[in-house]
Amino acid sequence: MAWRSQPGKQRDLWLWEGRGKQHGSCSPTSLHHLSFLCKKKKSIRARLEGEKPGSFAIGVVLEMTPRDSPSAILGAWELLFLLVAPLSGQLCPVPCECSEPARTVKCVQKELTSIPAGIPGYTRNLFITGNQIAHIGSQDFKGLPNLVTLSLASNRINTIESQAFSTLQSLRYLDLSHNLLAAIHPNAFNARNNSIRELNLSHSLCNSSAIRPVANALAQGGFQNLSRLELPSNEIVYLPGGMFSTLSKLEHLDLRNNSLVDIKNSTFVGLDLKYLDLTSNSFKTLRREALSALRRQSHLRLFLKDNPFVCNCDIEDLVNWLNQSRLVVDVEKLACAFPQELKNASLVELAGADLVCHTSQHGENVLQTSYAALGAVLGVIGVIFLFVLYLNRKGIKTWMNSMRDTCQSLIEEYQYRYEIDSDRHITQVSALDV
Repeated sequence: MAWRSQPGKQRDLWLWEGRGKQHGSCSPTSLHHLSFLCKKKKSIRARLEGEKPGSFAIGVVLEMTPRDSPSAILGAWELLFLLVAPLSGQLCPVPCECSEPARTVKCVQKELTSIPAGIPGYTRNLFITGNQIAHIGSQDFKGLPNLVTLSLASNRINTIESQAFSTLQSLRYLDLSHNLLAAIHPNAFNARNNSIRELNLSHSLCNSSAIRPVANALAQGGFQNLSRLELPSNEIVYLPGGMFSTLSKLEHLDLRNNSLVDIKNSTFVGLDLKYLDLTSNSFKTLRREALSALRRQSHLRLFLKDNPFVCNCDIEDLVNWLNQSRLVVDVEKLACAFPQELKNASLVELAGADLVCHTSQHGENVLQTSYAALGAVLGVIGVIFLFVLYLNRKGIKTWMNSMRDTCQSLIEEYQYRYEIDSDRHITQVSALDV
């Protein structure tokens, strides 16, 4: 854009030129009139580089005479810039703030209830935070092919529809933290072309059961490029099977401040984690299955502090592993929470005598062996008894028939005696009456 002067007899004519030069004459106007010529190329014969046929050229004509005061000239220039400046870029949605040079749009604490329409296509960084948005639809982010960073933190989002983020092919970072997510459609993301590398879901679930739709979205959303996943402060009690099975590039997993009590052997299958944070959960111990899952992560840096470890015989495997492994970064901060006599005792300093495991375990093994032997003996005796009964089935049948006849005879005898005694009593009663 440039300005050029055409000298006149007693006035100077200033013409504003856009891309290219205008050929033709413009009618002189007074200082207090700004003439905007907005005509097609065939009318103005403008040569605009890169413009398609039929596009518009814009001309601004200012005429300044010696009679015009400096203040009038300055006011005209200010008006000119106010009118021309918006023409150079795309409009910004109200009430957001846009910066085209930074390719950034901010809609922070604007009390929005939905994603604003008309977000400029040049946007690379979009921040829509601190609003009252509850629903993300399938058309909310159409026409944003250059979007790299999207923050939807601290809204009240509870539902994300199918295809909500599927058009964002350049998206690298997605922040959904501090929301109330209850339903995420499994097809909310583009399974074929998902470019997200960092996903922040900290403090974002409405309750612990919402982990199931999140797990389905992760498994079916094509997160083959995801390297960082944050899930702290979501009251997660368990990790659904296969939740991380498709996240082959996942390296950083944050599960702080949840309510996890166990880890399955298949939880981290197929992953090569470099960072895993399990602090402030509800682990009383890590059983052999969990330790086996962690051993496969050879490059892992593991954090385990602030868990309520119960220092009884069940924790012996974990204590031995902690003394042999170098994966746990905060191993010196791991302490017993129960029982009371071992509270705050360091896990790595516990000995077998402190846990009283070896003697009691030996006693339990001996008792279990005794019970097993007794059961085996009783089983053999029972089999022999049944076999003997089978061999003597005819004699047993005869004996049972004899017993039946004997019992029947005894019953008949008692019945006869009862009838005799009854007749004698009746006879005596009759004699007294007479």
